[in-house]
Amino acid sequence: MAFALQEVIAALGGWVAITFGRYYRFGDRILIGDVTGDVIDIGLLRTTLMECRQWVNADLYTGRIATVSNGLVLRQSIYNHSADLPFLSDEITLPIRYDSGRDLARDIILRVAREEVGEYAANARSTREAVARRYLIEPETVEPVVTLAANDNWMAFTLRYVVDYERRRWAQNRLFTRILDEIERTKGRVRLASTTIRLVEPDVFRVHLQGDDQNRR
Repeated sequence: MAFALQEVIAALGGWVAITFGRYYRFGDRILIGDVTGDVIDIGLLRTTLMECRQWVNADLYTGRIATVSNGLVLRQSIYNHSADLPFLSDEITLPIRYDSGRDLARDIILRVAREEVGEYAANARSTREAVARRYLIEPETVEPVVTLAANDNWMAFTLRYVVDYERRRWAQNRLFTRILDEIERTKGRVRLASTTIRLVEPDVFRVHLQGDDQNRR
């Protein structure tokens, strides 16, 4: 009987941990086990989630309701996207050709980021500072930052920014759309890079057959 009830006991223990340990609350977006979603119910034995991701990109709902055992909180890590920090750090990378203006490309990406997601940085600054004081961690900038890395094919400009965890997909859409529009307005001074494959024609060689007076290819 003890063996048969071990999962029930673990689930009840998990409910106690959730209730008093504040692992998550109603409305939080969490990753538990292999399920990501928004918490819509916390029962004695199971937690119910409105599922995100899976076959749907970014953080959009799949339309499925998922239930997981509360006992998972005692056995696996829990990732809460909206507990103390109601925003996430996100990145996008743009490949730029080497014959483009580096400074102009950086200015375009940074200016668009400040216009499109700068409001999130303003809202997140005070929250980040409070969390840094509470948990004694190093305060990290929440302003949009552009970094550059060079590889064999192109210059890779990476934009890092903070965004509301519910708006990540839409923020990426706005950023890519605006940046591409601004690049088009440069009239070729900044150009996106793409993978290029060069096919080299093999050398022509001749074969001379014995008894044949003509060279053949």
